[in-house]
Amino acid sequence: MGPLARALETFFTDRGLALATDQAEQLAAGRRRRRIDAVPEPLRPAVESFNTFMLRSRERARRAGTLPRSDVTIDGKLSTVRDLAKLITERGKQDWALVEVHDIEAFLNILPKGRSRRLTITRQFFRFAKAHKIVLVDPTRGLSAKATKGFTGKILTLDQQRELFRRWTTDPAAHPHEVLLGILALLHGASSNEIRHLRIADLDPLDRTIRLGQRPHPVPMDPVSWTVLQRCLTHRQIQRTDNPHVMVTKGTKAGKTPASIAYVSHVLDACGISPRTLRSTRLVDLVNTMDPKLVAAAFGMSPEGVMIYLADHIDPTREAALPADRP
Repeated sequence: MGPLARALETFFTDRGLALATDQAEQLAAGRRRRRIDAVPEPLRPAVESFNTFMLRSRERARRAGTLPRSDVTIDGKLSTVRDLAKLITERGKQDWALVEVHDIEAFLNILPKGRSRRLTITRQFFRFAKAHKIVLVDPTRGLSAKATKGFTGKILTLDQQRELFRRWTTDPAAHPHEVLLGILALLHGASSNEIRHLRIADLDPLDRTIRLGQRPHPVPMDPVSWTVLQRCLTHRQIQRTDNPHVMVTKGTKAGKTPASIAYVSHVLDACGISPRTLRSTRLVDLVNTMDPKLVAAAFGMSPEGVMIYLADHIDPTREAALPADRP
């Protein structure tokens, strides 16, 4: 479906003149089919059954009013099982019943940072396989995720932050979306999801504040951030769109949906930095210079989610400034 068809669908469905199409469901079904077809043939029937089981569970959750699995969640589970099936085939095994704990360990060691998530999905699959007599023994039993509790991501040095700040405040060639995402993530710790869902209604020109995601209080804008926001609004105005979001792309200007996750994830490709790195840099700085509980309250995060950014050391410059009689 192209932009014109999406615009017509939005127009007619908003006015109650037509029902929404099932394009999203068809695309999701196609993605699931491609993942299942990529599984080696001897192991494919079990994955097919696992996919059917997840879809039926989702329908039951919808009827019961509980939280159903999203298409993204199901796609991720099928991708993990597909990769596991390929590894098992490479190790000379053509049956799920032959999988051993050493095979699972080898699979988890491929991506150490994703060990916890991949182990959870693998356990779910083998729990299903055992219940349906596909395997007799669960090879994931007894394995530990051994997830690192502390923050292990990348952060930027002060010089790197200054360089990016100069780019986004002085370079007219930088795209307004890149500048908006970069400044809000670097200065205000905004996530890409918060920015892509930012609407015009979330802006307060009088107080110069904006509402980001689930944060309990409006976020005050400094002069630089407000100038960057106005530049993005000017770019949006040129597109002559009725889309209520601040960040509008060619694919969304005819509708009312936010920019796609794929688009936002590549906005900062020109400077070689990911939005997560910028957000992590800001959170690490705030948590290690302020009370983590205040940071959690300001960002609408759980205390556990904030504490992982707390460094296990004392800044040498601050340590030198402590009184000599203080322990």
